[in-house]
Amino acid sequence: MTLLRLASRRTFASLRRHRNYRLFFYGQLTSVAGTWMQNIAMAWLVVGLAPHSRGLAVGLLAACRFGPFTVLGLFSGVVTDRFDNRRVVIATQSVQMVFSAVLAAVTLLGHVQLWEVYAIAVLTGSALVFDAPSRQNLTFQMVGRDELPNAIALNSSLFNASRIFGPAAAGMIYGFTGAGVCFLVNAISFFAVLVGLLAMRTRDFFPLEKFERPTILSGTREGLAYVRRQPRMMVVILLTLIVSTFSFNFNVTLPVLAYSTLHTQAQVYGILSALFGAGALVGALTAASLGRASAKVMLVGSLVFTGSELALAPVHTPILAGVLLFLTGAGFTAWSANSNAMMQLAAPDRLRGRVIGIYFYAFNGTGPAAGLLAGWLCARGGTQLAFIVAGCAGLAGTAVAAVRMQRVRRLRLPGIPAVPQRRAA
Repeated sequence: MTLLRLASRRTFASLRRHRNYRLFFYGQLTSVAGTWMQNIAMAWLVVGLAPHSRGLAVGLLAACRFGPFTVLGLFSGVVTDRFDNRRVVIATQSVQMVFSAVLAAVTLLGHVQLWEVYAIAVLTGSALVFDAPSRQNLTFQMVGRDELPNAIALNSSLFNASRIFGPAAAGMIYGFTGAGVCFLVNAISFFAVLVGLLAMRTRDFFPLEKFERPTILSGTREGLAYVRRQPRMMVVILLTLIVSTFSFNFNVTLPVLAYSTLHTQAQVYGILSALFGAGALVGALTAASLGRASAKVMLVGSLVFTGSELALAPVHTPILAGVLLFLTGAGFTAWSANSNAMMQLAAPDRLRGRVIGIYFYAFNGTGPAAGLLAGWLCARGGTQLAFIVAGCAGLAGTAVAAVRMQRVRRLRLPGIPAVPQRRAA
């Protein structure tokens, strides 16, 4: 019981100790649930609007969502290092709210067309490019260096708790009222995170070292050069690039799995997505309880994630698919939370935004090509072929990363100069 209580205290340490982070966490919990509702509704809407080419249509949706990361992703970290992170996040969240409201309006009016869904996906993705690194750097300012791994894992837990409720709610709401209400709920949900951001006490932020604000091109080059000189960072980046390109395409494969392979309806699609989220939540809370970034946990998580995907390939029953998706989700967050924390802890204050930007570029930058590849594989050989390719590529990348990490195991992650920190109330 004592060990359980201790683990619980470690798991939620950032929430207990930092008022600003509590405001951020609970606002995001509401908003991200709405975002998952929109993602699920958009994918299912596209499946219905393109009955003769579902796999490619959903793959094109993924290309539209992640295309902005490919074009702008390397520069987003410079924006993070140049401007106030809280203000940037307020701006990006507001922009996403407006686009969601527009999508809700055209859908509820009964005039939605495929190109409109794709256009909104591009515009929302453009806002997310700058939102992601600024939100991560804002987390550092809210909780400080010592508790950053815990806060990153808790961020992942809220993202995946929302992945449970958002898709399940989306499946039910879509089944009874259609996609438009899902989009409207998402637009309203952004008020929660905006209120939390505006209510923060900036005087409680942990101070960052003083540095000259970078320019776009020279700042980007400096960030890339820094990452290139760090062996462990390069291992994390290369593994992220491989796994995210070939193995993390559930926004394409899950709708096709539910619709064409399992021959089910929107409600089952929502439940399958929620089961992936439930597993991801377990993985995130486990990572939070560790309280530190671990290369070993990152590699084990990647192994479970991609191995479970390979096991999904021959499955044709919803129950077994749900069980394997739960395991896939648990492995995914064990991998992603630890890789994210390792990158941030290795970065000095002056470069953290750019390091985060490079990490997210590896995570999302190949999204358009990856989405189209997954859609093409589904069109050629169904989800069986798509999961075989995803699992084999991910397992191979994990094996290579394990060998490379073993070679540099005696090299510590580069430290940063000590910065006086003060605890938030």
